[in-house]
Amino acid sequence: MTSLAAYILRRLILLIFVILGVTVLVFAITMLFSPDVRAIMYVRNADQLKPEAIPLIIQKYGLNDPFYVQYGRWLTQVLQGNLGWSVSAPGPVLSVIASRWPYTFEIVLFAAPLIVFIGIYLGVQSAIHRNGLIDHTCRVLSIVGWSLPSFWLGLLLLAVFAGELKWFSPGALSQNWINFMHAGVLTGTYHRYTGIDIFDGLLNGQAGLSVDALSHVVLPVIVIVTIDIALLIRVMRSSMLETLTKPYITTAKAKGLSKSVVIYKHARRNALIPVATLSGLMVAGLLGGLVITETVFAFGGLGNWAAQAALQTDIPGVLGYTILSAFLFVIANLIVDVLYAYIDPRIRLE
Repeated sequence: MTSLAAYILRRLILLIFVILGVTVLVFAITMLFSPDVRAIMYVRNADQLKPEAIPLIIQKYGLNDPFYVQYGRWLTQVLQGNLGWSVSAPGPVLSVIASRWPYTFEIVLFAAPLIVFIGIYLGVQSAIHRNGLIDHTCRVLSIVGWSLPSFWLGLLLLAVFAGELKWFSPGALSQNWINFMHAGVLTGTYHRYTGIDIFDGLLNGQAGLSVDALSHVVLPVIVIVTIDIALLIRVMRSSMLETLTKPYITTAKAKGLSKSVVIYKHARRNALIPVATLSGLMVAGLLGGLVITETVFAFGGLGNWAAQAALQTDIPGVLGYTILSAFLFVIANLIVDVLYAYIDPRIRLE
């Protein structure tokens, strides 16, 4: 087994224990609520919320049992894909997540590559032109971008491009295409292959639907990129400036290597290590839902639903969202660890 394969295997084994620890912590938090409140986790309709029905639910599901008994019972259901019943968006939590997540993914699909690649590029340019016009411009843009509230920027874009210019509109699709899609699903002429409208439109031979879905993604992507790219530029700049002072960079210059080789082959690769960490966690956070942005643009994604679940004390919904978010961050950390091993081969042997 190669050192890289062994490294990945160790991380995968550790991943199991981390996820298990997350489930213990998540379930332990629910135990802070009384059995009367936790009974909501097992309710599927308003009739079961009647006061006289609560004791029966508590008895039926053993909500007064010891912690380890309740945790074991709950974990067994989770491993079977049963995350409970959501009251904020009536239906099984797993089904709600599966139906909402594609809308969040549509935004992240375009926002994440722009954030990572443009952020790295501008950070590098800012560092190699330190105290120059490019550096000052990038620093101002990053400070302004990081300081902008996402809801303010979103409302401003809606006011200009949706209200004044009529170029875009809120929501994930125009109403005409929503009606067309729903009618097609009912008649069997339109199929939800991926749940992502941009892809499903193409797969169903409806390029107009894909174009419409793409146009609705533009403004949310602008908001996310403007704000999140700011931090990446600052981190890449700082890491690059530090790397350029290392002895091996001085040695590379003394050997007569060209400036582009020194910067892009030697300095940039080593400067990417902290940026890889930040990028992985940032993308995981985006995939976990864009609460404010999705709410402002009425996008109906995972973040929008999570906010509704919290406001309506939808315990199964909040638990399901928390587990998904934790899983995404754990996977992101695994990917970052692998990237570390690729960027710096010395890490494989540690």
